[in-house]
Amino acid sequence: MVKKRVKLITRIPWRKNRRRIRKNARKISKGIFHIQASFNNTIITVTDVRGGVIYWSCAGTCRFKGPRKGTPFTAKTVAADVSQVAMNQGMRRADVLLRGPGLGRDAALRTIRRSGIILNFIRDVTPMPHNGCRPPKKRRT
Repeated sequence: MVKKRVKLITRIPWRKNRRRIRKNARKISKGIFHIQASFNNTIITVTDVRGGVIYWSCAGTCRFKGPRKGTPFTAKTVAADVSQVAMNQGMRRADVLLRGPGLGRDAALRTIRRSGIILNFIRDVTPMPHNGCRPPKKRRT
C-alpha cells in the first residue's frame, strides 16, 4: 500500500488595506499643503519644500462614497487626517496652495488652520484659460 502525501495549505489571513507607518518617521519642520477641490472630490497632498510627497489623502481613503465625496464635511475630515499625520512628522509651518472651485476648499483650509500648524501664506493656483479651447464649428441649418 502506497501512502500519499497530503500538502496542507496554510490559510493567509485577510488583511485590510491599511497604510504602513514608517518606523523612522522623517522630521520635517516646513511643508506645503496642496488642496485640490473639485465638485466631486477633495484631494489634499502634503509635500516638503522641495516637492517630495509626505502624505496624501482624499475622500475615498476616508471611506466616503458617491455624492458625499464633494461635501464640505468630507473635506474637513480629509484635512484633519492629513494635518494630524503632518504634525506627527514634526511639521510646524506650512504654505497652502488651493486649486479648483469645489465646496471643500474653505472647510479644508479652516481645519488646517485649527490644527495648530502656522500658515505662512495661502495662494489660489486654479488654472485659468487665457483664451480657452477653439469652439466647435457653426451648425449648418
